[in-house]
Amino acid sequence: MKARELSVPGAVEFTPTRYPDDRGLFVSTFEERSAGPLFPVRQASQSLSRRGVVRGVHYTAVSPGTEKYVHCPRGSALDLVVDLRVGSPAFGTWDSVVLDDRSFRAVYIPPGVGHAFVALEDDTVMSYLLSTGYVAEHELAVSVLDPELGLPIPRDITPVLSERDRLALTLAEAAAEGMLPLFAHPQENR
Repeated sequence: MKARELSVPGAVEFTPTRYPDDRGLFVSTFEERSAGPLFPVRQASQSLSRRGVVRGVHYTAVSPGTEKYVHCPRGSALDLVVDLRVGSPAFGTWDSVVLDDRSFRAVYIPPGVGHAFVALEDDTVMSYLLSTGYVAEHELAVSVLDPELGLPIPRDITPVLSERDRLALTLAEAAAEGMLPLFAHPQENR
C-alpha cells in the first residue's frame, strides 16, 4: 500500500496493491503495516448515492472530533477534504482524490478536517470507519457550494444536496459564529 500526504495537513491518501487473477480481484483496503495504526473504530457506515449527489462538507466540532477512513467499494466519487481548523496553516484549503472500485484508494481524514464527496456515477457506495459514533447535535456542515472555498464540483454535475447541506453556512459565517474546530497537532488529537 502506498501512502501520499495530501495538501491538507494530516490527511492521507492510500493506494492499495491489487491482486487480479482469472477469478477476479483481491485487495486490502487497509493495512496497518503501511498506513500505521488505525484509530479505535467506534462506527462503520456506508452511503449509497446516485450520480450528482454531493454530501458535505461535514465535520464534528466537539473536541477531539472524529477521525475517518473512507473508501469507495462501488462506483466512483470525487472525495474532498477541507481544512476547517482555525489556526491551521492550511485553513480554508482543500484537496481532492478520486475514489473508485478500480483503484480502491482510501483517504484518512483527521479531526477538524471537513469531508465531502461528489458521486460521479449511479449506485456509488462510500464506506466509512469512524473514531466516534454519530451524535446529531455534534455534526456540523459548511456549504460545499461556498464560492470562497472554490471546491471542484465537476461542471457536468448539477449538485443534489440534502436540506442540511443546502442550508449550511459558508466558511466565513461558521468562523464568525465560532462553530469551527481549533487546530491541534496530530499527536494531541489521539
